Amino acid sequence: MSADIGRDIVALKLRAASEEMCKTLQRTSRSLYVKETADFCCAIADVDGRFVAYPRNIGVSGFVGLNVKTTVEAATQSGPLRPGDVIIANDPYSTRGLATHLPDIQMIRPYFDGEQIVGYGWCFIHCSDIGGRVPSSISPTNDSIFAEGLQIPPVRIVREGRVDPDVERLVLRNSRTPEANRGDFQAMFAALETGSRRLQEILNRYGRPTLLSAHEAMVEETAVRARAALRVLKDGRYRFVDFLDHDGVSRLPVRISVLITMRDGTMDIDFTGTDPQVRSAFNVASQGTVHAWLVTRVLALVGTLDPEIHLNAGLTRDVSVTVPPGSLVNAQRPAAVGVRHASSSRVNDALSGALIQAAPQVVPAASSGLVVPVVLAEQHPDGDVVQVLEPMVGGMGARYGADGVDGRDSGISNLSNNPVETVEAELSTTIHRYSLRPDSGGPGRWRGGTGLELVFEVHAPASLLTRGLERRVFRPWGFEGGLPGAQSELVINEGTEHEQRPSAPDVISVGPGDVVTLRTAGAGGFGDPFARDALAVLDDVSAGLVGITSAERDYGVVIVDGAVDEEATAQRRSGRPTNGADHGRGAEISRWESVFDTETYDRFVSALMVRPLVERSGIRERLLLAVLAELPGSFPTVAADDNEITLARARFAAEVTQLEA
Repeated sequence: MSADIGRDIVALKLRAASEEMCKTLQRTSRSLYVKETADFCCAIADVDGRFVAYPRNIGVSGFVGLNVKTTVEAATQSGPLRPGDVIIANDPYSTRGLATHLPDIQMIRPYFDGEQIVGYGWCFIHCSDIGGRVPSSISPTNDSIFAEGLQIPPVRIVREGRVDPDVERLVLRNSRTPEANRGDFQAMFAALETGSRRLQEILNRYGRPTLLSAHEAMVEETAVRARAALRVLKDGRYRFVDFLDHDGVSRLPVRISVLITMRDGTMDIDFTGTDPQVRSAFNVASQGTVHAWLVTRVLALVGTLDPEIHLNAGLTRDVSVTVPPGSLVNAQRPAAVGVRHASSSRVNDALSGALIQAAPQVVPAASSGLVVPVVLAEQHPDGDVVQVLEPMVGGMGARYGADGVDGRDSGISNLSNNPVETVEAELSTTIHRYSLRPDSGGPGRWRGGTGLELVFEVHAPASLLTRGLERRVFRPWGFEGGLPGAQSELVINEGTEHEQRPSAPDVISVGPGDVVTLRTAGAGGFGDPFARDALAVLDDVSAGLVGITSAERDYGVVIVDGAVDEEATAQRRSGRPTNGADHGRGAEISRWESVFDTETYDRFVSALMVRPLVERSGIRERLLLAVLAELPGSFPTVAADDNEITLARARFAAEVTQLEA
């Protein structure tokens, strides 16, 4: 057998091993969020800590660019690793971003050939609870990582095949769900053992040189193919700005700015102009690296352009980033990071907004831009039950030639939904509705994907958390005449005298008989909606995705008795009103930027970033709130008059000039 053939066979076996590790973990896990939702993953890393074999169709795909090297080095400060050792960690700062928030428990096992390490097995799970201020550990209003739970630096939980009872006891004692966590840890140990057995089989048959050669070849092949795929993007510089609805502690939006420079298939992403880190849990601890939460959209783009490409560290070899320290996307310790997925969703949308300028026939309009793990925490005499009822998302953005996917958005993860029967068996609740949300997809020649609607009734006292509930102010944007998707909604006891619409959901107390309704945002449309095929609109109406009134208003299609009235449709489409220039991004963002214009806001962020880290958030809040005092209280959800806009814009410019001075 030639060396090349042997290397190719080893590469296939390594990829198969990563898949088998994932299957082992999922089938033996304890918690609903792992065994059903699939918020976990496994991989095999080389001696440099790079992932060389990563599963394609199971687990969280977006972490392929992470690296275990820093975590391994930290754990070896107490002595060299031995066969059978397993490292545990969850601290984003001491793992250099391998862990992205505290509930994501990381485990790493060195794989040996004799006395020499030849690679590492890696797995992570999102555990039900790791302590902290609130059940499930994650809350938008946590103001530091100390509020988010137990921080585990890289330490050994298994030594030469034996679990260290002291470390295990310490970790489990700091959780509201110790037995669920214990079961998941056992599943992780089993997955790492599966990887060890498969790697040993490869070594026995093909030898160490072939294995190490395969590692290098796998990464190199992927890197070459990724760069070839990205050459479809036109060389140039492309900028886009998008916003989180609020900063977790006030009504102030948070700005995310990206500037992409393309050059012969290489990509540089500059986040300069992004707001400073906030005093809440929306921060991303990227450590200034080409981090998973900063480049997930790029990975998806490469996978779209080259569907057969293998997942490993080579995907990001020709991608670089500029991430200012102390910004939202490069937060410094001890910033809270629990809801980092909300910011990553908006990073994705900002990247799409830049990339679509370089490849308008490839990149879609904005997705729904949110991932909302709906958590119920019930107190029982024999122990708390903390479960993710459903990981709610919205739709995918429309693209040239195709509608967006309804009720499904794999933008930052490919989490599965939880079966209704399993949810009702695990929690004291009844699911009344779990369906696509009508009239939520952004109208366009190609319609944006719809959001979801979840309605459930609670039967026992519980705490409700909907972390990451975004797009309630700024809607997912459309492109080339496409309209934005509908905004998200959270309502408790809708239509009754006890109706509540929480403004900034944190921990919400609910009790028997309370009915919770969550509607997620739809995605942006692509192209002029009046150019959409009338029969496609009729199909949407028949499927319940678009209402008859919306069909006429948004698409100019008149439907009578279940059929298109062609004469009335032609008349309606010929007499359509002229759309404003801002209609693709939504009125809310246009109103905001009519006061906080791009150029002045760039100066504002630049002036903030030269101030001491501890001062930035306070200065930002005081200045923006002073400007907003000139405007209606619900701005930008409601419009301001021209005089108010003029006064507020002048106030902002003056405040920034004074800050610069």
